[in-house]
Amino acid sequence: MAVILDAGGLIAIDRGDRSTTALLRVAQAESIPVRTSAGAVAQVWRGSRQANLARILTGTETAPLDRQAAKWVGELLARAGTSDVVDGHVSILVNPNDTIVTSDADDMRGLLQSRGVKARIHQV
Repeated sequence: MAVILDAGGLIAIDRGDRSTTALLRVAQAESIPVRTSAGAVAQVWRGSRQANLARILTGTETAPLDRQAAKWVGELLARAGTSDVVDGHVSILVNPNDTIVTSDADDMRGLLQSRGVKARIHQV
């Protein structure tokens, strides 16, 4: 089990969203890994003034979008009939029973369905 953050999840952290902060505190207390995509970080990172985000990123595994991941994402986007590369990359980080923190619940559901993965969605 892990917590996966998309760009919306990262923005929620940056803005101090209480429900997301509580979810991450539970994850930390229970040693649940937290992951995100390098693309999602690029979408939201604007500089050192983002103290909340910087603090969370310190303990978050950030997956690179390398050649192999890019191929998987491209194939997934073709199956799902969508084109958002970052959402696709975030969705390939999700394993069964993970929790994904997202502002794009419908898009994530579609991508996860295309992968055949059931996960919990925490809408922000």
